[in-house]
Amino acid sequence: MSLETFFTACLLFGLALSAISFLGGSHHLHFHGHYEGHGGASPINFGTIAAFIMWFGGAGLILVRFSGVALFLVVAGGDCGRAGGSDDYLSFRGSELLAPGDKPLDPADYRMIGALGQVSCRVAPKGTGEMIFVQQGRRVGVPIRSENGGPLADGTEVVVTRYEDGIAYVRAWDEFSA
Repeated sequence: MSLETFFTACLLFGLALSAISFLGGSHHLHFHGHYEGHGGASPINFGTIAAFIMWFGGAGLILVRFSGVALFLVVAGGDCGRAGGSDDYLSFRGSELLAPGDKPLDPADYRMIGALGQVSCRVAPKGTGEMIFVQQGRRVGVPIRSENGGPLADGTEVVVTRYEDGIAYVRAWDEFSA
């Protein structure tokens, strides 16, 4: 078997594995393990191995065709493979990119219905205003409309009853306590 055939086989095999890794990831199949101390994806996983084999084969094939130094080709191809695999890991490791103290997002933490806030910009009859509320420890402003179409004064405590097209529909808190 010639080096050109070997590197071509590596390139094609790595490309096939990369396609499987991509399709598996887009369908939420997980082919990677976890390693101690970090709780995230291991740097040696299905995707990085696939990227390594593909980059190794591609770099080796290019070098074989344009150079005659066989041993150098294997070393250089390995370095390119390692660089490609590392790039794949660093680009797609997900939760590892969070800052210390941050946590992965949970959609339930951002549910608008039931949020309690205060009107910061009054709502005219059948008009739009703004409410301020606390979400994930931060003050957030959101456009609001009165659920019944009536006015809401500044400072009124309100509860979000529905959220559509970026607008929160609210009712005064007093209506719920009555």
